[in-house]
Amino acid sequence: MLLALFATLFSLSTLSIAKTAAEEQKLEAFFKDLEAFTVVFSDIKQLYVEDVENKDLFNNAIKGMVSGLDPHSVYLEPKEQKSLMESASGKFGGLGIVISKKDDGIQVISPIDDTPAYKAGIQAGDLIIKIGDKPVRGMTLEDGVELMRGEPGTDVQITVLRKNQKPFVIDITREIITIVSVKGYLLEKNIGYVRISSFQGPTAKLLKETIANLVEKNDGYLESLILDLRNNPGGVLDGAVDVSNLFIDKAGLVVYTKGRIPSSNLKFKTERGDIMLGSPIVVLINEGSASASEIVAGALQDHKRAIIMGNTSFGKGSVQTIIELDKGYGLKVTTARYYTPNGRSIQAKGIEPDIMLKNISLENEKEASVVDIKENDLNGHLEQEDPSKMSEAEIIESQEENQATLDKETVKKLKKDYFVHEASNLLKALTVLGK
Repeated sequence: MLLALFATLFSLSTLSIAKTAAEEQKLEAFFKDLEAFTVVFSDIKQLYVEDVENKDLFNNAIKGMVSGLDPHSVYLEPKEQKSLMESASGKFGGLGIVISKKDDGIQVISPIDDTPAYKAGIQAGDLIIKIGDKPVRGMTLEDGVELMRGEPGTDVQITVLRKNQKPFVIDITREIITIVSVKGYLLEKNIGYVRISSFQGPTAKLLKETIANLVEKNDGYLESLILDLRNNPGGVLDGAVDVSNLFIDKAGLVVYTKGRIPSSNLKFKTERGDIMLGSPIVVLINEGSASASEIVAGALQDHKRAIIMGNTSFGKGSVQTIIELDKGYGLKVTTARYYTPNGRSIQAKGIEPDIMLKNISLENEKEASVVDIKENDLNGHLEQEDPSKMSEAEIIESQEENQATLDKETVKKLKKDYFVHEASNLLKALTVLGK
């Protein structure tokens, strides 16, 4: 009887009358698969040690169906959907990390600049094994996110496993997370450094203003620029396209997407107008550079507008669409893949730098402990792909309030950064050759 009910419902809602032999075979196979599902459903209802509500069984079945597609597709219950929307707002009480499920733990893709996690020393690749007194083993990613979020000003203990180290505890005080996306410094005469920590709607506008400020401080136009996208988890696609267009001065594409349905096949074209007027650019990337940051690196690399330096990026090259369902439920499903202008897929491959660098320190020349995590290693899904949907005015206002003072100490720290040091030396050489 249960099978007959399912068959009737599916026939009425999703199936048309088969007109060809092939369609009849597909229809027959469909009902065989449906029968297997209903048999298991019936057995659980009759044999499981406790009575389980039909709603719970259906929700679990849908979750399994969606999560089995890829690491980024997920069926969201009302509480989870609300949590995702809070993440997208750009203002929430939390730690400020981009995470995914990794085996029995929660993996840090990257800490977000100037957030509690960043200040506490959380690093890309860290494996969170305990939140407070609760082990992460067996915990869903959503449960972990819920435990780490909380009222601003409250503390949480995170137990971290880092490569080549024993587990250790970090105490972090939750804050309202407002992401500062652009910072700029004049490293020395004629060499500008700009850090983009995430891509938001007004990021390109902020970047343009930041470079203009550096030109003013330099008392003349910059001869070269370092664009730092390390540990940048991505964000708004339009922000990445607009940033790329600030440096490209020829016709073509910034990025394009391909999916199964026409609306998923999009092309984002270049808009000519290089604000650096052809001056050399080095883009820094690493394992924590994902999504929108990979789009920028790939576009500038394919257009031969910048030299990409660092480590192979994360490899998050898929597009997710969030669909609001009835009664507060939601569906986040992968609908397309990103491709660079030359047709390279970013998904699970990442952007290969033109110049590969080791993760070392200028102070002790010892190799740093960075876990090599890639998109194709993930079992869970990324959070905070779109870190802000505030209005441009709100984001700009919050960033002006939180913008760090461009002081000498910051520049000194940057000069001790091996990646920045190597990029600076390369730009000096390119400038001399250009003359």
